Amino acid sequence: MPELTRPGGRIHYDVTGSGNPLLLLTHGFGATSAMFRPNLAAASARNRVATWDILGHGGSDYPADPDCYGAAAALADIAALLSELGVERAILGGHSLGGYLSLDFALRYPERVAGLVLIDTGPGFRNDAARDDWNSRAHRTAARLEEQGLSALGSSAELHAGGHSTASGLVHAARHTLTQRDSHVLDGLPGIEVPALVIVGAEDKPFLGAADYMTAKIPHARKVVIPDAGHAPNVSQPGLFDAELRSFLDEISAEATR
Repeated sequence: MPELTRPGGRIHYDVTGSGNPLLLLTHGFGATSAMFRPNLAAASARNRVATWDILGHGGSDYPADPDCYGAAAALADIAALLSELGVERAILGGHSLGGYLSLDFALRYPERVAGLVLIDTGPGFRNDAARDDWNSRAHRTAARLEEQGLSALGSSAELHAGGHSTASGLVHAARHTLTQRDSHVLDGLPGIEVPALVIVGAEDKPFLGAADYMTAKIPHARKVVIPDAGHAPNVSQPGLFDAELRSFLDEISAEATR
């Protein structure tokens, strides 16, 4: 399987299909690129699709240096991966943490983003107390992973779609990638000029409000609620998810050829 060597270690990635623009899918915390396997056939029908494992996850390396896990390092890895694939602009799709990173990337590198697919994610917090609560939960997750190993991940389908070598990388990722420091992503939403598809599971109550907020603030966003789905609608309702994703990709592709 292909790998990209980065300062923090080797990044595992895979590419399926052909056609432009490329769709780059980024998984959530504790998951791997394997969570998107049920969706690749539909997504790659007319587009090239790349998936990858964030450092500390899946088939990528698990560096011991905590500095390798900051959000800035993850965004640099995304930029390097696009360059490795010979792509100037791509549609970025992300689930949960992957969605937040995709938003952050779109704000830092707007010239490299042709569209966004935001799956059960949020833009962060303006309220310091809410952000502190989020960060406290992330640190508690790290502590559980240190004490219990991979068994602390829980039983959500997306978390067990692919394997991790150890829990060590997840510990660092919880403390340094999952945590947030300010509200720059939330504040930047009105400046995102590309089309955005906001997808959320109807049963994922913690993220329904975030989906509404992003849809209201991103100028060219539309929201889709997937019925009978929780935090990973692409896993629990792949048919419904795939139809919405495929329609969005076709819209972007048609716009790009005009």
